Amino acid sequence: MEIQGADRIMHLLRSLPYETVSKRGGPVKLALAKGARVLRDQAKTNLQAAIAINGDVSTGLLLENVVATRGKPPTGSRGERYLVRVRKRKYPDRSMTTIPVAYWLEYGTVTQPATPWLRPAFQTKAQDVITIITKDLLRRLELIVRRLGR
Repeated sequence: MEIQGADRIMHLLRSLPYETVSKRGGPVKLALAKGARVLRDQAKTNLQAAIAINGDVSTGLLLENVVATRGKPPTGSRGERYLVRVRKRKYPDRSMTTIPVAYWLEYGTVTQPATPWLRPAFQTKAQDVITIITKDLLRRLELIVRRLGR
């Protein structure tokens, strides 16, 4: 994968006042969120297909708990992170949660073959997500620069 325009974005981020760029995540947070939503939507589509392959009857709980959330910054650095993950919810009348069910679908078990849904979503949409994040971040930074230039 190749990120074009990243040098220009990094230079622009470094030249802006700290308060502008870091305020509640600023433009970086918003651009990452936009990219994460694209990946989340593809993951949901893949999950729906993976459930249908086995002919299972779905309660819809797992599908509605695939979310894109803001995560803690990477260890030892300041920055932004967005994750596409499965929110932990308990199935009604069972002691099972959504997390192991998602894991079993992705990687399989001794009795159930793997039907990956998250990794293929990443592989098919990674370049698109990078492009979306780069373009959106550049657009947001140019708006900030224009506003500061007034």
